[in-house]
Amino acid sequence: MSKAGLEHYLSEHPFFRGLRPKDLAWLAELAEPLEFEVGDYLYREGEESRDFYLIQEGLVRLEIHAPGQGDLVIQTVGPGDVLGWSVMIPETRKTFSARIFQATRLLAFDAASVRARAEQDHHFGYELCKRFSRVIGERLQATRLRLLDLYGQPS
Repeated sequence: MSKAGLEHYLSEHPFFRGLRPKDLAWLAELAEPLEFEVGDYLYREGEESRDFYLIQEGLVRLEIHAPGQGDLVIQTVGPGDVLGWSVMIPETRKTFSARIFQATRLLAFDAASVRARAEQDHHFGYELCKRFSRVIGERLQATRLRLLDLYGQPS
């Protein structure tokens, strides 16, 4: 996809919609297209947060490791979903593992570059923080529902 095509794609995406054209152009330049196969890990729980991702195709399972129970699927995310909300917090570790469940194509955005731009341009930083706050809320709700599934049933 050309940079102009990618910029248009980002402008139509709900996560990026409403960002200023200069911000969309910058993000289109930063975006790195990546592909993963089933079973690959995009990242593992505890790893440093280096990127955030926009899934274009495929499915990714967010998992946590529970001692004595193995890996628990918290949520399965797919096309249009954003992963890596912790990108806005320096030196943060991933709170979930992200394992590819269906061959996946996505865009990766470098965390350090995004944070540096957010520090220089507070309007950009505030807009991203608002968007990532929604993602955090969705992940908390998914985690809550999954924990209710696992532990909320009478034995």
